[in-house]
Formats: sequence, structure tokens, C-alpha cells
Amino acid sequence: MTNLRNSVRLIGHLGQNPEIKTTVNGKKVANFSLATNETYTNADGKKVSEAMWHLIVAWGKQAEFSEKYLEKGKEVAIEGKLSVRDYVDKNGNKKYVTEIVVNDILMIGAKDKKAS
Repeated sequence: MTNLRNSVRLIGHLGQNPEIKTTVNGKKVANFSLATNETYTNADGKKVSEAMWHLIVAWGKQAEFSEKYLEKGKEVAIEGKLSVRDYVDKNGNKKYVTEIVVNDILMIGAKDKKAS
């Protein structure tokens, strides 16, 4: 049960192509956004769909996978953990960022027609 303490699972679509960087130590990192959709019926009986955007960070082999296979619009399942970090912007203001650090990525959805 200790693995459940900080565990996130999402299925959604990439909002952008992964941005790939290499650290000074030679380790790759991929950053991208993921949109998940929630649909519900409002008080007027109309169906409403809302998108929620998540910041995703993948390191090492997951970053290499992201670089090779992921692109804007692809549907993926992400398993990872929440991470909160802070930094000081150029104006001296403290900013907080909540992101999901990937443990595993699974491509889902329709196969790419170009691959046939």
C-alpha cells in the first residue's frame, strides 16, 4: 500500500510535442502537457465537457520513449507521482509548479495511419 501514497494515473491527449532537453550530466528529460476531459450534466440537463491540463515530466528511458513516439494529439496513459517545486521568477516573485513525474507511459487509441 505504500505505493499508493503518491500515485497518479491519467489518460489524455498530448497538448504539444514533447520538449526534450539533455542535462549537463547527459540525462534526457521530456516536458509536455496532457489534457484530460471530464463530462457531466449541468443543472439545465446539458452535457458539459471540461478539459483539465497537466504538466508532465519524463526522465531517462521515458524521455527517450517520449522523444521517439509521442506527438501532439496522441492519446496516452500516464502513471507517475505528483511533484511540487518552487522557483523565483525574474521579477523576484516566488512561483509554485505542480507536475506529474512519469514512471510509465502507454500509448493508447487508434493506430497511426502512416505506420500501415
